[in-house]
Amino acid sequence: MPNKSSLVAFLLSFLPGAGHLYMNRLFRGVLYGGGVFGSLFLFFMGVAIFHAPKDFLILLALLAALIWFVNMIDMIIFLLRSQPYRLPGSYGSEQQEQASWDANPYSTRMASQQEKTKIMLLSFIPGLGHYQLGLMHRGLTAMVSFFGVAILVFFVTIMTHNEGFAAFLLALPVLWFYTMFDALKQQGNKQAGLELVDRSIFEDFHFGDDYGRKNRTLATIIAIFPGAAHLYLSMTKRGVQLMAIFLFSIYILDVLRLSLFLFLIPILWFFSFFDALQSITKYENGTLIDKPIIENWTAYSRPIGMVLILLGSYYVLKDVVVQFMYQILPSARNYMYLITNFSQTLIVALLLIGGGVRLLMNRKQHVSTFSTFTDDVHSSSHRSNPMPQQFLEIDEKKNP
Repeated sequence: MPNKSSLVAFLLSFLPGAGHLYMNRLFRGVLYGGGVFGSLFLFFMGVAIFHAPKDFLILLALLAALIWFVNMIDMIIFLLRSQPYRLPGSYGSEQQEQASWDANPYSTRMASQQEKTKIMLLSFIPGLGHYQLGLMHRGLTAMVSFFGVAILVFFVTIMTHNEGFAAFLLALPVLWFYTMFDALKQQGNKQAGLELVDRSIFEDFHFGDDYGRKNRTLATIIAIFPGAAHLYLSMTKRGVQLMAIFLFSIYILDVLRLSLFLFLIPILWFFSFFDALQSITKYENGTLIDKPIIENWTAYSRPIGMVLILLGSYYVLKDVVVQFMYQILPSARNYMYLITNFSQTLIVALLLIGGGVRLLMNRKQHVSTFSTFTDDVHSSSHRSNPMPQQFLEIDEKKNP
């Protein structure tokens, strides 16, 4: 279809059915769109109104995902099988079309654009775009990395019965985008006449070049996890502190159920990410300094000690005292449950009140220190500026 863009159709296909409607495939567009959005509608209705069983909701979600995936694969196959673009006025025999194609000055650019589109379509499944370019080893590592991470995360989640490991699935979109753009980059190198080297994707991430410098691309990618890029750039103090603060904040907010402060997690992540980008620039400029987030831990030893004592007391009460009372007094379980929740609320309240008192005391201390400093400055100015000798002599003549 000469008036339709394959790239636009592919991008629209991420919205189920939209790409097929754009290519005038009305039946498939309605089928895929209705299948996905219909399943999602039933899913939300089952959650909000009918309170459907969990297994039924999971089945609807999987059905929507399957239809979306078939929608994408169908569009890719259709675009790959579609007739190549024909030049205006070249509709004739095959020899006439080829002669018109070779004579047109834009034929090379059109062929390059078609190949680029084909590589992008194949790269929807990581590795296939590299296979099309003849980069078998590079495509294999891309495919194994993507599907290996997915299988590993699902396996660990199922074996440990801990749904928290599913958060590592967020790495899959990063790998998917990287493999697609890497395939497009290799295609661009091919069009530029550069030699393609069939090597693993990970071999591009050298831990240092011939001059011992760090790799900027690798540092940017691992900056997704707070503190990792700083450690890679040999900023041990700052990296460890950022990583510890981020993970400890998540742990504390989860244990003490402080959902009110969940907004701190995105703030910490964005601070770490952009600080890593600035550190990469400073590293390249030669001005990088490993400056920790908190320079003097000893100044905060007492508040940290109080927090640790409160948390330790909470765990002793929850996992030792309460469990022991369960065994000897089964009838007092309701009271023990109230005591546990009360102790948790008490610890949170003490931490908040203690933090506020600490801030007020620091403010008063700073104000008193500033006033003492100004008094010392005034007194020292009087001592350091005595009356000049000539004024003393004049004063003696006036007052003998």
